[in-house]
Amino acid sequence: MKKYFIAVLIATAITIAGCNGTNHTVNEREKVENNLNPNKDNQTPVDPEVNHRVGFVNYKKDQLQDRPGRHDVITIDRNQMADMISKQILRTENFDQVATLVTDEEVLIAYKKAEDADPHRAATTAKQTAMSIMPRYFDVYVSDNPTLIADLHSLHNATTKNKNYDNTVDKIIAEMQKSPQGDDYIKHNR
Repeated sequence: MKKYFIAVLIATAITIAGCNGTNHTVNEREKVENNLNPNKDNQTPVDPEVNHRVGFVNYKKDQLQDRPGRHDVITIDRNQMADMISKQILRTENFDQVATLVTDEEVLIAYKKAEDADPHRAATTAKQTAMSIMPRYFDVYVSDNPTLIADLHSLHNATTKNKNYDNTVDKIIAEMQKSPQGDDYIKHNR
């Protein structure tokens, strides 16, 4: 009976050790995926109605003039914009994978389209989706070359202060321009 109990105990220990190794691998993979998730730091707003409220301000000219030397800077959460663009594109037909990089002046979108998708139509859809979300001064470049997804991924932690950043972005844009760029107009019919 003792030998049987020891054998079961050893088998159980080996099984648990094997499962812990698998869990360790899964945990490492989850950590990598979480680091790439642009929404990892977002927290749920305190007010659940905040997304349903309108935005309104009212200033008089003299209220702004009493702040010498201070300029209001408009900022954009680039990760959130890239996330929104990719998700909207994937909600349309013809796309299997989308990677979006938002810089200070450009939106770069690389995607893997469905095999039967028209290249020009897919490019138009991707480009117009980004243009409808971003401010007008952003230039939008798209590519159906899925190898560029890795190039965009290589810049996901980059900053505009990096010396090689501009050169890398320019090279990616040059490569993207070899793909159909689609129509860049947005119809404003309401």
